[in-house]
Amino acid sequence: METVSFSLLDLFKMGGIFMWPLLLFSVAVIAIAVERTVYLLYHNLRLDDITGKVSEYIEGRDYSGAAEFLSGLTKRRMGARILLALVNRSKQGFSEHRAERAVETEAMSCINSLESGFNFLTALGSLSPLTGFLGTVSGMIGAFKSIAEATEVNAQIVANGIYEALITTVFGLIIAIIAMIAHSIFSHIVDSFAAAVEQNCSNLIVQIAEQYETPASPASAE
Repeated sequence: METVSFSLLDLFKMGGIFMWPLLLFSVAVIAIAVERTVYLLYHNLRLDDITGKVSEYIEGRDYSGAAEFLSGLTKRRMGARILLALVNRSKQGFSEHRAERAVETEAMSCINSLESGFNFLTALGSLSPLTGFLGTVSGMIGAFKSIAEATEVNAQIVANGIYEALITTVFGLIIAIIAMIAHSIFSHIVDSFAAAVEQNCSNLIVQIAEQYETPASPASAE
């Protein structure tokens, strides 16, 4: 029995008109996934290394040194921007509530930037299978129309309609799966960063509070 194989172009043609929006959705999903991957890789989200260095500056009550250190990292380190907001707030006079507010404001800005495009992935993950199912309905309508117009019913008459129905469904589901996998991975990365920010900033706020509660020694004052 001869096996029939089809190229992607053949499958696209057999899928009917609904393959065009599915093609647009697939391009959008891939573009967003690639853009977010590059963005997340460019903005190093590691926090423990710079937190340790800032902690050393705070231990020596050198807030200006900490601010200068962090300022040189803000271009590619999201965590540096958040810690810089904390250090600058502490330099002006420490208040635990105000320090937390400064951290929350900057962290929210950074996280919103990291999550840009996530809503589109969610929307495309929902729209793609729905569009595929719409193609399924269209294909089945065509199949039943062929049956109604034929004097004798055989598999070949309804084949085109069934092809369209199955192909659009498969492509819609594939696009949705890719979109949801990308969204889940990116969300996990951002959530992990947010948790690290909360933990590290809480530790620094406690350290700064202890510094303000403890008078500076003569050696430190010098």
